[in-house]
Amino acid sequence: MKLTNIASVLTSALAAAILALPAAAQDSSNRVNTETDWSVFVEDNPTQCWIVSAPKSIRNTRDGQEVAARRGDIRLFVSYWPGSDKKGEVSATGGYPYADGSTVTIQIGSDAFEMFTDGELAWAASPTDDERIITAMKRGAQAVVVGRSGRGTRTEDTFSLLGFTAAVADAENRCGS
Repeated sequence: MKLTNIASVLTSALAAAILALPAAAQDSSNRVNTETDWSVFVEDNPTQCWIVSAPKSIRNTRDGQEVAARRGDIRLFVSYWPGSDKKGEVSATGGYPYADGSTVTIQIGSDAFEMFTDGELAWAASPTDDERIITAMKRGAQAVVVGRSGRGTRTEDTFSLLGFTAAVADAENRCGS
């Protein structure tokens, strides 16, 4: 099955769940832990765990010039959905619809990873890619997520990785098995 077909099949379920996460992340009753710049959330029905962080800095440019841009929630996630057998799924929301057919790059130290997009979502193409990104995030100090909107705005969102290792371990312990 082609990657685009896989994306189409997964898009409906993933989009609904991931887009709900920022809203759920605002509900402090779901937050079970905070590790420096990362928060751990648990939803019980069905069981889901995720860690989430907001960017420390954002930069929007068009044609090399900084521009103002209206954006919604900007978040970086790692999710565990034991009922769906998804463990350690890396995703991002840029707060705007990504350009059709574009990819998002996540830079962690000297490592760069490409994520595919659909609407406002970006995620790794495979569980192996998720594992590689998580390993790099555990070693890194920051993650820079670079995307492009349908209007041609380049976005660069910088996330701190302080507390990431402890937060991901907590979520994995709660939902990873």
